Amino acid sequence: MTTDVTAPAGSAPGKEAVQETRQAAAEPGGTDPGKASAAPAEPAASEAVATESADPGAPAPAGNRPTADAANGDGSEERATVGEAAEDRGAAADSGSAADAAAGPCLDGDASEATPSDASAPAAAPPAPAGSAASAAAAPAAPQGSATPAARAPDEQPTQTFAAVGSQAGRTPGAPARPGAAPVGGPWDVAATQVIPVSAATGPARTEQPTDRIVARAAGGVEQPTERIQMPPTGRPPAGAAGRPRRRKRLLIGAAVVGLLAVLYTADVLLSLGSVPRGVKVAGLEVGGLSRADAEQQLRAAIGPRTTQPVTVTAGEVQSEIDPRTAGLKVDWTATLDQAGSQPLNPITRITSFFTTREVGVVNTADERSVTTAMEQLAPLVDTPPTEGNVRFEGTTPIPVEPVDGRKLDVAAAVKVLERDWASGRPVDLPLIPLPAATTVDDVQQAIDTVAVPAVSAPVTITGEGAQATLTPTAIASALSFRADPEGSPKLVPEINIETVTDAVKPQLASTEKPGRDASIDFSSGSPVVVPSQDGRGVDYDATFKDLLTVLTSKNSPRQVTAVYADQPAKLTTDELNKLGIVGEISSFTTGGFAADSGRNIRRAAEQINGTIVKPGETLSLNAVTNPRNRANGYVEAGIIEDGHPARGVGGGVSQVATTLYNAAYFAGMVDVAHKEHSYYISRYPVAREATVFDNVIDLKFRNDGPTGVLIQTIWTPRNLTVKMFGTKRYEVTSTTGPRTNQTPPSTVTIPAGKPCSPSQGAPGFTATDTRTLRNLQTGATRSETRTVKYNPSPIVVCGG
Repeated sequence: MTTDVTAPAGSAPGKEAVQETRQAAAEPGGTDPGKASAAPAEPAASEAVATESADPGAPAPAGNRPTADAANGDGSEERATVGEAAEDRGAAADSGSAADAAAGPCLDGDASEATPSDASAPAAAPPAPAGSAASAAAAPAAPQGSATPAARAPDEQPTQTFAAVGSQAGRTPGAPARPGAAPVGGPWDVAATQVIPVSAATGPARTEQPTDRIVARAAGGVEQPTERIQMPPTGRPPAGAAGRPRRRKRLLIGAAVVGLLAVLYTADVLLSLGSVPRGVKVAGLEVGGLSRADAEQQLRAAIGPRTTQPVTVTAGEVQSEIDPRTAGLKVDWTATLDQAGSQPLNPITRITSFFTTREVGVVNTADERSVTTAMEQLAPLVDTPPTEGNVRFEGTTPIPVEPVDGRKLDVAAAVKVLERDWASGRPVDLPLIPLPAATTVDDVQQAIDTVAVPAVSAPVTITGEGAQATLTPTAIASALSFRADPEGSPKLVPEINIETVTDAVKPQLASTEKPGRDASIDFSSGSPVVVPSQDGRGVDYDATFKDLLTVLTSKNSPRQVTAVYADQPAKLTTDELNKLGIVGEISSFTTGGFAADSGRNIRRAAEQINGTIVKPGETLSLNAVTNPRNRANGYVEAGIIEDGHPARGVGGGVSQVATTLYNAAYFAGMVDVAHKEHSYYISRYPVAREATVFDNVIDLKFRNDGPTGVLIQTIWTPRNLTVKMFGTKRYEVTSTTGPRTNQTPPSTVTIPAGKPCSPSQGAPGFTATDTRTLRNLQTGATRSETRTVKYNPSPIVVCGG
């Protein structure tokens, strides 16, 4: 019996599909040699062949059937029973076996070594054409150590063949019988072939494996079946064994790399001890990797000269220079290198330092006040307040003024930036704060359409008691203005300057009024004479023009206003004046040198102050008397000092009123409650004895601590302003001005061409003192009060640079 077992390499045990076919011999007593050889032999690498010679008259014992173990690729075994197990694995080739002739020489354990019995076997004939009757018998023996593959249909499964030898079916015709072989005949003469195909696992075809042919003989000289056992491929290690050396190799390589990196890291740390970390820059100069001594030497050589050279600063389009010595800027070399830090131990940081740089900057020692002063000097030339949308008139034609955003130097941030970057050798760009306008172009157009155009469309008639006045469109245009109100609706709020329309109408209605008069003191004769008060009756212009704006913008109401009359009692009666103890002049001070537009505002403020009486214990506030200083209250746009530089604003010039009033109170012996000098010295004012006001932020206040009242009189002319105080004189007051010390040179500021600019020669800053000495006229006791004032240098302004 011949048994074919197919076991593809790598197949899983228990999943084989086994097909068994038994085929009877064509002739009694043996198998037709032609038919036996017609089936092509399977490749030696995929089959195991066992040949068995048995007693023809005796059946094979049930427990002694030959077996062949075919090793699967996954290490499992598949066993097929073919007869008695071979005990002696000698090398015996059956020259009469057709299977032997087709399979080639037998191998013992190694496919490259032939067994002794195969050494004497005759060579097989050349192979016959596939499918011929003699193809199996005529196939030549394969060379030692090789396997001869046989032809197979594409869908044919590989098999293992076990052939029972000893019958005529397995012997080549004419070949002599093997000595000691059992006689032929009996039931073993009929060779049956059992084919067990094993379904290959899904996937590509497996490579055929080499085989080993082992001949086993039974005791008593009976030839046992030849067993061909599947062997692993030559030179290929068992499954799983090939990966272990590769893994070991990779581990060794990885360990070597890690060790090398550790050596390099340690060497890098040791070599760089005490040096500045790699990649460090100071003020643009690379000092990383240098020793601290070398790094400091290079820094001194590169940065040292910069400490005495002017530092260029820019703020928007404005450019200026700062003297580092004046600003008190110095380099702290040791602290600068300390700021770079020590050598990092993080390996990633050390590696990245080869490819990156880190700027640590210069550590400075600075006079904070001096640096701040330098920035405050620059701020006035940089700061530009937003220009709100507005409407101006050319005659009676409204002209739109579009809003423009402003900007402001961030002084606090600029101080820090200058201290950080001044030694870099590059211009220092100072930070600015944007100041957006609150109004828009649409707001401007709305003001023109709804207010400006109808307001000047026709004159307005004012009807008085027995007379009429006409307010012309030209007078209306000069009195009408607009104020931006970010929270308002509309955002451009129209305002009427009552003083302007009053000046236009009052002469026309003067005949209908009876003027009043306050009590006063006349000193023209050399001794004070009280001029009695007198009540009057006239037009209350505030009440008359209260609704004027509605009349100007209304489309349906008539353009006519009725004058409102009222009694006008004296503000200071004769009796009040006599009780105040005002007996004479106690002080007087005069200033001059103002422009025409400033003069209008000075006159308006002087009018509001004139005649004011400060009673015993009362405090006078200039802002309380004159605010709001706007167009509606009779003020106009004029020159002002804003952030230390010339600018324009409504109410400009009132600071001259403040200085004049302050000095009059100073020499009258009033108590100084609050005042502030200008940031820059103005030459027409006394040093350290002057004052300014600004909205409700900066005010002038003084208190009357005497037992009698004080009357304030103002005298305005186009050239100067005089403030006099009347009361009971208590002190003789003198002033002593100290020398100018700590002078600071001005910086130069260049304003680009096309920008608003007022050129200036500048002036140095300085510190000065003023000492007021008061001698009591009754007791002769004296006391002194000293005030120290620091003025900033006024910058040199260059226009169109």
